[in-house]
Amino acid sequence: MTSATGKSAASAAQSSRVLETLARIGFVVLGIVHIVIGAIAISVAQGAGGEADQSGAMGQVASWPFGVVLLWVIAIGLFALGVWQVAEAFLVRESDTKKKWGYRVKYVGTAIAYISIGVTALVYALGGRSNPDQSSETLSAKLLAAPGGVFLLVLIGLIILGVGVAFVYRGATQAFEKRLLLPGNEPARKGIVTFGTVGYIAKGVAVAIVGVLFVIAAVTSDPKQAGGLDAALKSLAGLPFGVFILWLIGAGLIVYGIFCFARARYAKM
Repeated sequence: MTSATGKSAASAAQSSRVLETLARIGFVVLGIVHIVIGAIAISVAQGAGGEADQSGAMGQVASWPFGVVLLWVIAIGLFALGVWQVAEAFLVRESDTKKKWGYRVKYVGTAIAYISIGVTALVYALGGRSNPDQSSETLSAKLLAAPGGVFLLVLIGLIILGVGVAFVYRGATQAFEKRLLLPGNEPARKGIVTFGTVGYIAKGVAVAIVGVLFVIAAVTSDPKQAGGLDAALKSLAGLPFGVFILWLIGAGLIVYGIFCFARARYAKM
């Protein structure tokens, strides 16, 4: 596909009202997923079981009345959101080449994240199951056994850590406002920005811990140290004030989920 063809296809995608509607629905279902993950994290903080990650969230949704239907909606919405992000990558308008490719990497990375969650929803909708923590351990074990695998595992950990730090930065600086068309009503505007700030920081901390676990797995040559979001959050429970921190992160993820509902309405599309 040539650059011109890609831009033409991307432009056509973004002019589609159907795709835009599905992408906005994607933000809604993304919010639902984060709220469920946050609720499970709080449950874990209180000593109950559960998997505080996207697989645990999908398993929870599957148990609801009409849960399978909702899983299909989650999958379709997030696939549409992923396609929209890929279109954004093709249509970046930036004279600075480095910045342009930086935006493209960001959009494509976000698209991959949305689509991966959508795939998990699809797996559960079809009656399957997945275990991100086990997949992380398997990947870590394979990398540690390969020449130079330790350095690659550290690199993966640092990239994930960087994504987490980026989320925290966006939340702390409220940089996410640039992607929103906020309402003129001041209380509503402040409420949305506050929810975004808290939500982005909480999600960033959770993602950063996942990256740290990968680095620890590489340094200790122990693949069992690596894990997904569930392992990252549960690792907090054994730390001083860890249960309180886990509770805060869980609450923050719920806030991020609510922010996603507002994003569905006010995102620049």
